[in-house]
Amino acid sequence: MKKRTFLKISTAALTGATLSPLTACKQDATTVAPPSSSKTPRLKNWAGNLEYSTDQVTYPESVEQVQAFVMKADKLRALGSQHCFNRIADSPHNLLSTKNLNKVVALDPVKMTVTVESGIRYGTLGEYLQDKGYALHNLASLPHISVAGSIATATHGSGVKNGNLATAVSAIEFVTASGDVVTLSKEKDGEQFLGAVVGLGGLGVVTKVTLDIQPTFQVRQHVYENLPFGELEKNFDAIMSSGYSVSLFTDWQNNNVSEVWVKSRVTGGDPATAKPELYGATLAKRNLHPIAELAAENCTEQMGIPGPWHERLPHFRMNFTPSSGKELQAEYFVPHRNAFAALKAINSLGDKWIQDLFISEVRTIAADDLWMSPCYRQPGVTIHFTWKQNTDAVMKLIPIVEEQLAPFGPRPHWGKLFTIPSPQLRARYVRFADFQQLLRQYDPKGKFRNEFLDSLLA
Repeated sequence: MKKRTFLKISTAALTGATLSPLTACKQDATTVAPPSSSKTPRLKNWAGNLEYSTDQVTYPESVEQVQAFVMKADKLRALGSQHCFNRIADSPHNLLSTKNLNKVVALDPVKMTVTVESGIRYGTLGEYLQDKGYALHNLASLPHISVAGSIATATHGSGVKNGNLATAVSAIEFVTASGDVVTLSKEKDGEQFLGAVVGLGGLGVVTKVTLDIQPTFQVRQHVYENLPFGELEKNFDAIMSSGYSVSLFTDWQNNNVSEVWVKSRVTGGDPATAKPELYGATLAKRNLHPIAELAAENCTEQMGIPGPWHERLPHFRMNFTPSSGKELQAEYFVPHRNAFAALKAINSLGDKWIQDLFISEVRTIAADDLWMSPCYRQPGVTIHFTWKQNTDAVMKLIPIVEEQLAPFGPRPHWGKLFTIPSPQLRARYVRFADFQQLLRQYDPKGKFRNEFLDSLLA
């Protein structure tokens, strides 16, 4: 979904809509935000739907510079690659961008790890690792996103046996509110480490991350068209297990899944040709975009042509702009055991959103032990929505989606739009109280807190 193609929010579109800090977004400083005192325009997120609340942005190039800035600032938030759609990374005071913290620090072939600076993008890291003969276990649909920002929000790819991107973390370094540098590792720090990885930016500024790696591998990608929705009820697990990473794309019309993207690891015994059908879906004869009417030139290679992992696991190519910059996204995790029931609940809404939705994507994620991960101790299925420019209508549709999913205790993606009240959200995380205590330990005065976290933690 170009990941996807959308939106600039207008003042008129927000008229009459009451948005919590968990969902709020705004557009032009001239219409919604107070005028900036700087000659430099305020930063926006990658889709352009959200303008950050301050022009006070610093770009450190070393841990020492991060420490100096943190000790000087009273309040701040860290920015990664600016891919969040809500205000989780926003601050009206100070922003610290990790854009220039983008280097590979060390590759350890013995421990099978790579240590990187927090702002490096997965596409850049993927090229480096491939050149050295290594790989990560998975990637998200966009390779453009930063490592630290992705793990802080539990960003993910797909695959019934693949955990989210944060599950590859074996150590994390961050600068605390006092300016101290703290390193927590899976090997030495147990529960504190598990609580800190998906940290929502609340413990400090992440400066380095160590990731588990494996030998490089090849992937081939096939796309199937027009899977009957009824086949999901009978064969959901088989369909989602038909490759290393599988994604379903649907606009919820005509009881049909328009595309099934199957990414398979290439092994010596694999047949060179794909099956012509997959549970009633037929093999595509050309490269496709998740939104059928859009050209596929920005998408990763399909048609079963083998390629390195980092050029097939994402849906979109690193060196191409994945979006025209006009987009809104929402996404919800439900327990895998409730997958089809949740999909059926959404499908029952029929054409309610035919004018407002480009496409939805369904993916699977393995369970993990990370406290604030939506897949904590349970495998998940995600239902992602890529919305059109009809903002006022979209902000009314999101609560309808959440109501349909309510029986399944949905957990929203931390970096996307949602309206689930904070008390309900907190109740869905069994380690939430422990996470609150961890935040108080490393940031007792709330230096890294913002309106988003205050609303969530209140």
